[in-house]
Amino acid sequence: MFEMFSGLGLWWSIGLALAVFFVLAYEFINGFHDTANAVATVIYTKAMPAHMAVVASGLFNFAGVMMGGLGVAYAIVHLLPIDLLLGMDSTQGLIMVFSLLFSAIVWNLGTWFFGIPASSSHTLIGSILGVGGAYAWMSHQPLQEGINVGKAIDIMLSLIISPTVGFVIAALLLFAMKRIWLGSKIHKTPEERLLVDGKKHPPFWARVTLICSAMGVSFVHGSNDGQKGIGLVMLVLICMAPAYFALDMNSRSYDLDRTQDANQRIMEIYQRNHELVSQVVNFSVPAHAQEELMTHCEAGEALQAMATLNDRLGQVRTYEEMSLTDRREVRRLLLCIDDTARKVSKLPLPSKELTDLAKWRKDLTATAEYAPTWVIVSIALALGCGTMVGWRRIVYTVGEKIGSSGMTYSQGIAAQITAAASIGVASLTGMPVSTTHILSSAVAGTMVANKSGLQSQTIKTILLAWVLTLPLTMALSGGLFIISNHLFGN
Repeated sequence: MFEMFSGLGLWWSIGLALAVFFVLAYEFINGFHDTANAVATVIYTKAMPAHMAVVASGLFNFAGVMMGGLGVAYAIVHLLPIDLLLGMDSTQGLIMVFSLLFSAIVWNLGTWFFGIPASSSHTLIGSILGVGGAYAWMSHQPLQEGINVGKAIDIMLSLIISPTVGFVIAALLLFAMKRIWLGSKIHKTPEERLLVDGKKHPPFWARVTLICSAMGVSFVHGSNDGQKGIGLVMLVLICMAPAYFALDMNSRSYDLDRTQDANQRIMEIYQRNHELVSQVVNFSVPAHAQEELMTHCEAGEALQAMATLNDRLGQVRTYEEMSLTDRREVRRLLLCIDDTARKVSKLPLPSKELTDLAKWRKDLTATAEYAPTWVIVSIALALGCGTMVGWRRIVYTVGEKIGSSGMTYSQGIAAQITAAASIGVASLTGMPVSTTHILSSAVAGTMVANKSGLQSQTIKTILLAWVLTLPLTMALSGGLFIISNHLFGN
């Protein structure tokens, strides 16, 4: 871990340490900002005491980060184009990191202070898009030179669609529960049950389901939001210490052989499907290694990039034998080849070829899309510990201010099962979603299905935050990036 500071110089090392610290601070804030997503329903349905709920939620958040994988993490990293990540100078990299972190932390703290269930995902993505767009504007380049537009559109669609899905599925699930368990005690609020049975706790199986689904939400929240923190740390490390983090320096000769083999296998798929693949790849360009460094990621020149990668990997047994320049070049080559393969995978190739292509893409990028163990553990600790503090403000909003009446046990079950399932699917498919908006929408869906009505002022506030988060965080991070570059840039 500490070898990354060697050769960086005192002030640059301090800047790197501070950047990682601020990412951990962001993730800590994310923990208590989003705790309500898991614990509001179990607290307000009296399924668990508040202190037990937040501690259990923290532990399951920790576990979710540790077991969540890296698909969402690199969806965040790839919001910024490859050439921007590895092409900007070190000063700009430092300014970029602190601009987006400042924007994300300020907005998260502000919405938490006012008890608004705003999306940490929107906040982070808006901050990243803001600095990317500002970089393109300052460099007098097209927007796509600063923002990976395709990836941004995919992520924004998932952020837009997921709350609607949460609302509808939770409402339908509650309708089904009311049909199946007609007249059951699970359709009462704690106050209503107190009048009938003299106790507020939900019936046994309802209580078990509420607790299990709450911990499920905590786990998938850790796996999705925790990965965003991992991606942010890797973004910092790749920008500020590429000598150690452009590629996985723990890769052995077997890993490089696997990468090289995947590269060759992908090339064979292209050759076998020459006619279709020629829509993306230019076969008229000779497939030979290039001496000069790659300056742009062009899909048409994929065969040249693949030949260059094969040549670079064939000269060494480990990445440690490469110069810093070659490591950066190999990372760029790997990600550009994978980007072309992603475009090819959208062509109507035979199903077996598409399956093989997906497998070889994973092998190809295994040493570039990684995270050191210390990064994963530190993010898991920051998110888990943050979950255990500062939860009351937003729990109150979710539990009492969305619906016009109290939450029934069945509403809590429907909302939590919907949120856990939706977020879990998103994590498995590598798409970042807003845990806050899915859970809030699910609660609202159950209120409508239960004919309880909604508190219009709270809904307006949540919708306003949903609409404003992206443009305001983009403006904040982009503006700070531009001002800081004028003050401190070269």
